Amino acid sequence: MRTWGTLTAVCLGTFMLLLDVTIVVVALPDMAGALHTSLSDLQWVVDGYALALAALLLGVGAAADVLGRRRVHVAGVVLFAVASLLCGLASGPGLLVAARALQGVGAAAMFATTLPLLGSVYQGQRRSVALGVWGAVSGGAAAVGPVLGGLLTEGPGWRWIFFVNLPVSVAAVWLTLRVVPESRGPRGMQVDWAGTAAFAGFAGGVTYAVVRAGEDGWTAPAALTAFGCAALALMVFVLVERRSAHPLLDLGLLRKPAFVGVMAGAFAFNGVAFGVTPYVSIWMQTLLGMSPVRGGLTLLPLTVAAMIVAVLVGKLLHGVPARLTIGGGLLLIGAGDICQAVLDADSSWPALVPGFVLVGVGTGFVSPTVAGAALASVPPERSGMAGGAVNTVRQLGFALGVAVFGTVLTSRMTGALPHGAAHTLAGGGAAALRGSVPEHTLRAAFASGLNGTLVVAGLAGIAAGALVLVLVRTPGAERTGVTESAPAALKERTRVPRT
Repeated sequence: MRTWGTLTAVCLGTFMLLLDVTIVVVALPDMAGALHTSLSDLQWVVDGYALALAALLLGVGAAADVLGRRRVHVAGVVLFAVASLLCGLASGPGLLVAARALQGVGAAAMFATTLPLLGSVYQGQRRSVALGVWGAVSGGAAAVGPVLGGLLTEGPGWRWIFFVNLPVSVAAVWLTLRVVPESRGPRGMQVDWAGTAAFAGFAGGVTYAVVRAGEDGWTAPAALTAFGCAALALMVFVLVERRSAHPLLDLGLLRKPAFVGVMAGAFAFNGVAFGVTPYVSIWMQTLLGMSPVRGGLTLLPLTVAAMIVAVLVGKLLHGVPARLTIGGGLLLIGAGDICQAVLDADSSWPALVPGFVLVGVGTGFVSPTVAGAALASVPPERSGMAGGAVNTVRQLGFALGVAVFGTVLTSRMTGALPHGAAHTLAGGGAAALRGSVPEHTLRAAFASGLNGTLVVAGLAGIAAGALVLVLVRTPGAERTGVTESAPAALKERTRVPRT
């Protein structure tokens, strides 16, 4: 217990927080029916969590270095558990979205402290083993999420996808307090709260703007106002970071093409690989009549392919240039998205399988190498910052992907359906439209919308892959996996002050 207790405690938290990114996907249609949600409500159920996680990850990580990583981690688990209970008890979409955002705050505290806690306890070969186990758990959470979500939704009900977190949280808190030692960063560190607030305003503002644009149009006052507020928050963030002695992000890193390329690839990766998945799940359950369990199982070709390829990449492709694994992986993901864009009114889920497999293979190339490439693209003293930045942009890319692709989906369906019906259909409200709109028309409209969305996602993935291949060329960023900079990153982020 003393040897691997820290790893077990950290992996419990990691599994929960990453599981909750994907577990809601297959439950969205049931949520829509029970809470009478709109499409924008469903988007925020997914995005509220991812946005809070992305917006606070860097700031909470810096706070943990000052306040104590174990303390912040435990507080995050407790907050995550309370928010999960509120999600399960939610009586309306507003309460559910607010609770999901609160979950994201807790998840940020957990995620920001996982690697520093592991690095403070394990050294040498044990550290490599611990990081390998942690990586496997991270990948397993994504694979298990849709299936477990389907089982819980079809069994005791969708609320149990949140209630299941409660006993796991209790075990994680007990184990963390018992076996995980406290650690802090170097003395004299400060938390850039102003930069954290400005970045959160930018991330939330731009996502809200895209969601409103999907509802009201790109020139609607609400959308334009939100875009303006997001731009203002971004300018404030840049000004704050330029003047801060302890910035969340050293803006000088943006002058390094390799760093910019890796960040662009990480941002696009989660969006183009998983941003369309909620709408595919709604199509399968509300138009094809599939159960939540079967809907979750249909995503297995993607997740299984990703896990197998990730293992092979780690074993066989160490030393291969990162621009090839990340750039090539994004090209495969883009091709996989486009391969899925073959749907019509008579299509069923097997039409998506070839594309799922391609997306999974591409994900297996990108996922295990993107963090190492980010660390290798910066000086060793900035490795901790680069690691936090790559996780931040991945979650932000997912949140914006869900918002953008929802807007594309509804815009493609609008011409084929009566006014307002596109948003109802995309939000899982097919049952409400049956009788007033022929079934063939509903299926044809949704298939057309998904095709357009998948093409946009595919083109974005291909463009991002090409950008990575062009920019990520510096020698330090040319190796995949845990590069020479990775140990320095852990050392930098996990130093324990002398007492």
